[in-house]
Amino acid sequence: MKISDILKEGKVGISCELFPPKIGSQLNNVKEVVREMALLRPSYMSITYGATGGTSEYTADIANEIKNVNHIPALAHLTCVSSTREKVRSVIERLKQDKIENILALRGDIPKNADFPLPNQYKYASELIYDIKSQGDFCIGGACYPEGHPEAKSMNDDLIHLKEKVDAGCDFLTTQMFFDNNIYYNFMYKALQKNIHAPIIAGIMPVTKSSQIKQIISLSGNMVPPRFKAIVDRFADYPAAMRQAGIAYATEQIIDLVANGVNHIHIYTMNKPDVAGAILNNLSEIIN
Repeated sequence: MKISDILKEGKVGISCELFPPKIGSQLNNVKEVVREMALLRPSYMSITYGATGGTSEYTADIANEIKNVNHIPALAHLTCVSSTREKVRSVIERLKQDKIENILALRGDIPKNADFPLPNQYKYASELIYDIKSQGDFCIGGACYPEGHPEAKSMNDDLIHLKEKVDAGCDFLTTQMFFDNNIYYNFMYKALQKNIHAPIIAGIMPVTKSSQIKQIISLSGNMVPPRFKAIVDRFADYPAAMRQAGIAYATEQIIDLVANGVNHIHIYTMNKPDVAGAILNNLSEIIN
C-alpha cells in the first residue's frame, strides 16, 4: 500500500523507523526486531540506508521482510551520498521485484573527507526524487527540518529547497525529530507560506538514554527546551527512570499533536520495539 493512500484515510496513524544491521551476521537479529515491531501494527515501517554504504545492502532485504513476511507497508530509504546512479537503478529494480511501493529519497550525511558528489552521483535529493519518479510508480517521501537544515543559510533558503523537492515529485514529507511541538506548528505555517502542500508527518524520537541527547544535538542542532533538559539533568544517572521519563515525554508530544489535528506521527524507534510498544500502549484509546 502506498503511504500517500494511508495518509488520505483520515485516521490517526503511528509509523516506526528501523535501521539495518552493520554486518550480515546481525541480519537475523534485525528481522526479529521487525517481527516484534510488526506485532504493534504500525501504519507503516521505514528502513534506513547506510550513509557510507556499510548497511545499504541490507535495506532492500529488510524492506522485503517488513512487507512480504510481516505484511506491513514498507518504506525503503535511498540516499544520494552512498548511491551511484547505477546503484539506484539496481535498487529500484529490486524494490519493484519485491513490490515495495514506497521510497524515502534523501541526500544523506556527507562523510568527512569524502569527495561528493562524484560524476555518477546525485548532488541533491530533488535530483534523486525526479529520477526515481521516472523509473516507476513509486510513492516518494522526503525529509524536512522544522528548525532548518544544519547546512542551510537560513530557514527561508531551506524552505526554497524543500519546495524544489516537492515540485520534483515528493508525495509526502517527514520531519527531523523535534522536542518542542511549537517548532513543528510554526514550521507547518512557514511551509504553507511557501506553497508547500505535501503532507508533513511529525517525527518524534523517544530519548531513553541521556547519551542520545549529545549525539542528537551534534548531528542536527536540535533545540532542547528547558522542560526536556530538566528531565535529562534529573534522570541522566538513573537508566530506568530516564527510560520511563523519555517514553512519557514522547507520549505527551504525540497526545498534543493529535489533539491539535496532526494525524500522522513517525517514531524514530532506534530498533527498540519495547519502547515503541510502551508509547503505543499509552496511546491505546487515543489512536483507535
